[in-house]
Amino acid sequence: MKTGEIEIRLKKYLSRDRNGVRRELIKLLLNGEKYTTDEIFRMLISKNFDLNIRGVSAMVGLISARLGILKVEMGEKNRYYMKEEYRGLVKKVLEEYDSKDI
Repeated sequence: MKTGEIEIRLKKYLSRDRNGVRRELIKLLLNGEKYTTDEIFRMLISKNFDLNIRGVSAMVGLISARLGILKVEMGEKNRYYMKEEYRGLVKKVLEEYDSKDI
Protein backbone atom coordinates (compact mmCIF):
# COMPACT_ATOMS: atom_id res chain seq x y z
CA MET A 1 0.00 0.00 0.00
CA LYS A 2 1.31 3.45 -0.86
CA THR A 3 2.11 6.02 1.81
CA GLY A 4 -0.46 8.50 0.46
CA GLU A 5 -3.22 5.92 0.68
CA ILE A 6 -2.24 5.00 4.23
CA GLU A 7 -2.27 8.68 5.21
CA ILE A 8 -5.77 9.15 3.77
CA ARG A 9 -7.08 6.03 5.52
CA LEU A 10 -5.48 7.01 8.82
CA LYS A 11 -7.01 10.49 8.68
CA LYS A 12 -10.41 9.00 7.88
CA TYR A 13 -10.02 6.49 10.73
CA LEU A 14 -9.16 9.26 13.20
CA SER A 15 -11.97 11.52 11.95
CA ARG A 16 -14.46 8.94 13.24
CA ASP A 17 -12.85 8.89 16.71
CA ARG A 18 -15.69 10.12 18.93
CA ASN A 19 -14.08 9.62 22.33
CA GLY A 20 -10.34 9.70 21.61
CA VAL A 21 -9.72 5.97 22.02
CA ARG A 22 -8.47 5.47 18.44
CA ARG A 23 -6.00 8.31 18.83
CA GLU A 24 -4.84 6.93 22.18
CA LEU A 25 -4.38 3.44 20.73
CA ILE A 26 -2.31 4.73 17.83
CA LYS A 27 -0.22 6.87 20.18
CA LEU A 28 0.42 3.82 22.33
CA LEU A 29 1.60 1.77 19.35
CA LEU A 30 3.75 4.63 18.05
CA ASN A 31 6.41 3.99 20.69
CA GLY A 32 7.53 0.78 18.96
CA GLU A 33 6.79 -1.56 21.86
CA LYS A 34 5.06 -4.89 21.27
CA TYR A 35 1.71 -5.46 22.97
CA THR A 36 -0.92 -8.16 23.20
CA THR A 37 -4.53 -7.07 22.83
CA ASP A 38 -4.99 -7.77 26.54
CA GLU A 39 -2.13 -5.40 27.42
CA ILE A 40 -3.58 -2.73 25.11
CA PHE A 41 -7.01 -3.24 26.68
CA ARG A 42 -5.62 -2.78 30.20
CA MET A 43 -3.71 0.38 29.24
CA LEU A 44 -6.76 1.94 27.59
CA ILE A 45 -8.98 1.01 30.56
CA SER A 46 -6.45 2.67 32.88
CA LYS A 47 -7.04 5.88 30.90
CA ASN A 48 -10.77 5.64 31.69
CA PHE A 49 -12.02 4.46 28.30
CA ASP A 50 -15.19 2.36 28.47
CA LEU A 51 -14.17 -0.66 26.39
CA ASN A 52 -14.29 -4.42 26.26
CA ILE A 53 -11.57 -6.77 25.08
CA ARG A 54 -13.44 -7.68 21.90
CA GLY A 55 -13.67 -4.01 20.91
CA VAL A 56 -9.94 -3.57 21.41
CA SER A 57 -9.24 -6.69 19.34
CA ALA A 58 -11.45 -5.31 16.58
CA MET A 59 -9.65 -1.94 16.60
CA VAL A 60 -6.22 -3.58 16.47
CA GLY A 61 -7.35 -5.92 13.69
CA LEU A 62 -8.73 -3.04 11.66
CA ILE A 63 -5.56 -0.98 12.05
CA SER A 64 -3.52 -3.99 11.01
CA ALA A 65 -5.66 -5.08 8.06
CA ARG A 66 -7.09 -1.85 6.66
CA LEU A 67 -4.33 0.63 7.46
CA GLY A 68 -1.44 -1.79 7.15
CA ILE A 69 0.73 -0.01 9.70
CA LEU A 70 1.03 -2.84 12.23
CA LYS A 71 3.03 -6.03 12.30
CA VAL A 72 2.08 -9.13 14.24
CA GLU A 73 4.57 -11.25 16.12
CA MET A 74 2.86 -14.64 16.25
CA GLY A 75 3.07 -16.76 19.36
CA GLU A 76 0.99 -18.13 22.19
CA LYS A 77 -0.39 -14.61 22.36
CA ASN A 78 0.03 -12.41 19.31
CA ARG A 79 1.94 -9.20 19.91
CA TYR A 80 1.30 -6.13 17.77
CA TYR A 81 3.65 -3.26 16.98
CA MET A 82 3.89 -0.42 14.51
CA LYS A 83 6.01 -0.92 11.42
CA GLU A 84 9.12 1.24 11.64
CA GLU A 85 8.63 2.68 8.15
CA TYR A 86 5.27 4.25 9.09
CA ARG A 87 6.13 5.84 12.44
CA GLY A 88 7.08 9.21 10.92
CA LEU A 89 3.92 9.35 8.84
CA VAL A 90 1.71 8.36 11.77
CA LYS A 91 3.37 10.92 14.04
CA LYS A 92 2.82 13.64 11.42
CA VAL A 93 -0.86 12.74 11.02
CA LEU A 94 -1.36 12.70 14.80
CA GLU A 95 0.26 16.14 15.10
CA GLU A 96 -2.10 17.46 12.41
CA TYR A 97 -5.02 15.80 14.18
CA ASP A 98 -4.05 17.38 17.50
CA SER A 99 -3.53 20.84 16.01
CA LYS A 100 -6.67 21.18 13.91
CA ASP A 101 -8.91 18.18 14.61
CA ILE A 102 -8.99 16.46 11.24
